[in-house]
Formats: sequence, C-alpha cells, structure tokens
Amino acid sequence: MNEQANFTLRGRNPDVLTCIANLSNDEVFTPPEFANRMLDTLAEAWAERHDGADIWSDSSVRFLDPFTKSGIFLREIATRLIKGLEAEIPDLQERVDHILTKQVYGIAITRLTSLLARRSLYCSKYANGPHSVASKFENESGNIWFERTEHTWVGEKCSFCGAAKRTLDRGELETHAYAFIHSDNIKARIAELFGAKMQFDVIIGNPPYQLATGETSDTPIYHKFVEQAIALEPRYLCMVTPSRWFTGGKGLDAYRATMISDRRLRVICDFPKSMETFPGVEIKGGVSYFLWDRDSEGDCRFISFANGDVVSDTMRDLRDGKGVVIRDSFASSIVEKVVKLGGSWLSEKVSPQTPFGIYTNFKDWRKKPMTGDIKLFKRGLEEAWTSPKNVTARHDWIPKIKVIMSYAYNGGDAIPHQIIGKPIVIEGNSAVTQTYMVAGVFDEISEAENYADYLRTKFVRFLIRQRKISQHNRPDTFSFVPDLPMNRKWTDDDLYDRYSISDAERKYIESLIKPISADAEMGDDE
Repeated sequence: MNEQANFTLRGRNPDVLTCIANLSNDEVFTPPEFANRMLDTLAEAWAERHDGADIWSDSSVRFLDPFTKSGIFLREIATRLIKGLEAEIPDLQERVDHILTKQVYGIAITRLTSLLARRSLYCSKYANGPHSVASKFENESGNIWFERTEHTWVGEKCSFCGAAKRTLDRGELETHAYAFIHSDNIKARIAELFGAKMQFDVIIGNPPYQLATGETSDTPIYHKFVEQAIALEPRYLCMVTPSRWFTGGKGLDAYRATMISDRRLRVICDFPKSMETFPGVEIKGGVSYFLWDRDSEGDCRFISFANGDVVSDTMRDLRDGKGVVIRDSFASSIVEKVVKLGGSWLSEKVSPQTPFGIYTNFKDWRKKPMTGDIKLFKRGLEEAWTSPKNVTARHDWIPKIKVIMSYAYNGGDAIPHQIIGKPIVIEGNSAVTQTYMVAGVFDEISEAENYADYLRTKFVRFLIRQRKISQHNRPDTFSFVPDLPMNRKWTDDDLYDRYSISDAERKYIESLIKPISADAEMGDDE
C-alpha cells in the first residue's frame, strides 16, 4: 500500500480541516475536536447497548453523513475503524477498502463540498484516482454522492425547503437545494443513491441551518434534516444544530413538540456559547448535539457546558418543561417551584411585535403635535407625534399608561447578562413603533412603576432567560413569569422567599443576571 494510505492524518500539523473558513453562518464546518466529541458520545451509547462492545471494531456497521461539507465526520469515522478493525482485517489495504466501500457514506451539500469531502476521506478528489487511498472504486464519486438538485418552485417558494425563488433561482450558480430534504420519500431516494438494500446503522453530521425565503428573516431548515434522518430509521442519529429550537425559532413549534415528546432522544449536549465550539462563528442561542436511539426509550441525559467544563449533567423528562427544553438543572428546579404555585403568566399580558401596527419605517409622523395627535415613541425613544388614525391595533391601549421595552435585545453572550432591555414607563395618549413591545398597560402610575421594577428584578429576568434563546422578546418568552399583583413593590428577596428559592439557587441566579443600572441601554437593536 502506498504512503498516501497511511491514515495517521490527525498526526499532521496542522490538521487542514481546522484551518478552513466557514462557508457562512448557515453552512458551518465542524471542527475536528467537536466531531470527535460527538463520535465519543455515539461510541459510549453503542457500548452501553451492546455489552461493552466497541463500535469501531464492528465491520458490519454502516455510517452516513447526509450533509457532508469538509468530510470531517467521514474521515474521523474511517480513522477509528482503521484502528478498530486491525485484528479482524490485518491487511491495511484490504481494511481501508472494506471501510471505504462498505461502511462509510456521504451526501455532499454542494459541488465544492463534495470535492472537499472526497479529498478528506480518500486523500483525492477522485475516489478512483491514482492518489486515492481506496483501490476498489470504479467511479470518481466513491461513496460520497453529489448531483445538482433543483428546487421545486410552487409560486415563489420551494415546496420542500421554502427557499425564495427570487433568491435561489440563479441559473448555473449553486442552488442550495439539498438533496436529503428535497424528497417526499427519503427511503426510496436513498435506495436510488446507494442501493435498495441499504440500511444505515448510524446517521451523523452537521446540517445546513437556514435558507433565505425572501421574508424579513431567514427560515430554519435544520429540523427538516432531522425529520428525514429519523424517517430512515437508523439505530442511532447524532446531529449538531442551533439550540434555538429549545424554546423558539421560526416555524419550529411542531418540531419542538415532537422532539420533546420523543422518548428516544437520550442525550443532549448543550453549548450556550457557540464560539467555544465553533471558533469565529456566533450562532445566537448557542449550539447543541443530540443522540437519538431507535431502540431505547427513557429520560434524556442533558449535559450543559461552559468554558469547556460540564456545569450540569442530569437525567430529565423533557416533557416537564411546559413545551420547552430548560437548559440546566438549577434552572429546571427553580422553574418547577414557580410553576407549582400556579396562577397566570405574563405571556398573557405582554404584546406581540408591532403592538400598534406601526412599523419601524413608519414615515407619517411629525416633531410637533397637531390637534388630536398622540405621542409616538420611535427607535431610541425619540418622541414624535402622529394621528391616532395610523394606529391599526389595540386602540384601547392608547389612553393607558404603558411599560415598554425593546422587542430585540442582544448584548452579546457574556455572563452575567442583562437578558432584556431596560423597562420604561411612558405616559398615556401614546403608542410605539415596531421597535418596542408593550409589557403591560395600567391606569395608575404607581402600578406601572412597580411593574417596571418587577421586570428589572434578577429573578424575573432569570425566568425570561429560560424561554429566550435569540435576541427577540415574544409573548411566549414570558411564559414562566408569574403575573403578580402590582399594588406593591416586588424585590428579588421577596420573590426568592415567595418561591422557596434556596441559597444555592439564589447565588446561581445572581451569578447569571447582572443588574439593570439607571443608564442601561433600552437595547433596541433589530
């Protein structure tokens, strides 16, 4: 066997796959260290279910990365199998050929990544080329498939992925019509690609995250890859995705409900700061990977990481989170205490985006009032005036005193975090643009001021944090916050006592949430 078949690639310095730039924040290359972390989780689960057996010593196991980009998963799987199968197949060339032709498969997401993945796995962009470490392929693609796939346009959108025709109907340019999700019968599609009897034991990888749909924000698509992978019924499914699905995400409600209720979801490893695992890539709300086990049901092991360390590791029934996934064990305990007391919730009180139907780019305003005008608060709390006829929603709120806050607040991922922009009390006979949400309306100024103070407490903002996974505040972000009477002022100590929060839990809240100072930002970044 020639020198190029030496699979000690990770020993090279540096590993080329740690050096390539990401295609975008939507198609993120997986760092080798993170890919190996996922493979370790898979190996542990396999050993637990197979009396301690080593998955890398099983020559019958088939692996599929259905959205391969750099080829890192395929390369690292092959590297492990090369070592694990040495006793069963002593001849190195025979061992390599068996692994590459019988065990490791991929579907590339673009023409470019197909070449990159083949170079990573076969040491050649042509599987049957003179420099390939495989000697049994008769075609250039090997087991890494890619063919240009077209979107199926129905009107202005693709019926499979929701992509906008005006954005991705681009002639000869890359379509980003990912083959794995452009099929209404994925089993039949896989049979076309790899053979009718092909059944994969493990599906693993890092799918594309979102696509442009021609709307104000891009639409998530990673859940479509998860759903297709589950439909193939592998023994194990291990995938990394944004963690936004835990509590929100555009169009993810049904997906979240399905995942939470699926008792085969056995492990979630959560990384709230994406740049700790994907250097240089900020993915709002962090990333996580999960392990789904077709033949095992039970509680989910939820592991949270920060600064490279495990900060919590618990077994959870994900169905206990009121329709969301709570990220850590301390938080789960605190929320449980709050929910147990019952009552109503602020999600029933706060407004959605654009509470008065007046958008950010609204132009029909003036700097000085005319007779009958109402005050309009624009971005940056700039005061303006407009006719009440321009209000298209919630006319009954116009005369009320209001507590408002920014609809969007980011402030970075640093801990401790403010979580929301500063709540502000504004006078009656007023409205706000889309920049702000109305957190509550009142007849008495004292109740409005008490309510603003309530929202500023660390305890309330900690509860908001459990439902907030992007910069946006929506009504459901407040689903864990009790709607308490505002005829009195509430402090953190009052709330800790009311909900029997332990000293350790108090310290935990204090460590995560920073005070809102008098000069704190409204946070009206959109």
